[in-house]
Amino acid sequence: MDKELQKRILSSIIIIPLSLFFIIKGSTFFILFLLILFLISSSEWLNMTKKLEFKLLGISFLIFSFYSTFYIREDGLMSFLLIMIICVSTDLGGYIFGKVFKGPKLTKISPNKTYSGMLGGFLLSIVTSYLFVTKYDIISSFNNTYIGNLKFIILIFIISSISQIGDLIISYFKRSSKIKNTGKIFPGHGGMLDRIDGMIFVFPIIYLLSIIFS
Repeated sequence: MDKELQKRILSSIIIIPLSLFFIIKGSTFFILFLLILFLISSSEWLNMTKKLEFKLLGISFLIFSFYSTFYIREDGLMSFLLIMIICVSTDLGGYIFGKVFKGPKLTKISPNKTYSGMLGGFLLSIVTSYLFVTKYDIISSFNNTYIGNLKFIILIFIISSISQIGDLIISYFKRSSKIKNTGKIFPGHGGMLDRIDGMIFVFPIIYLLSIIFS
């Protein structure tokens, strides 16, 4: 096991339970949690970008993104956790499959991204999400019928795709600024934006879709 992976595992042992505590507690605890994440993310974004218009656009987007995150959490814990599981599994699957299978590069924007990693992200997110939904029976429309399973897989594919696109967008700005990570707050992971890059794009899009189709 390489040192980078060891650091990721050790920091995840702390990050995941702590994050779950604030997410499950909700209310004031979750607002405080989001505020801390927002301040750190905003600081990283301002340090990473050079042009004023990108700074302002990024901060405006982060405000909307974190508001969307709060709204979705308040709308229901289990659906919020499902989205989180898909995003985290996409990232983890991409990292593991990319490391193990390697293969052709996905894009020049992020040289470490591979097609095998992209596929691994999709596969792991499907497996973990299906286990979660089956155990807690959180979405009644996703039953054991062919149509139900197909709808579920499509949902995962959409969320996982948005998460990976968000990752690439942040990677683009990192590459433009000639930096590897947005920060150093998490050993083995990098900065806050390195960890939540997919989620900050997923939650606002899910929020907008919920308004459109409500």
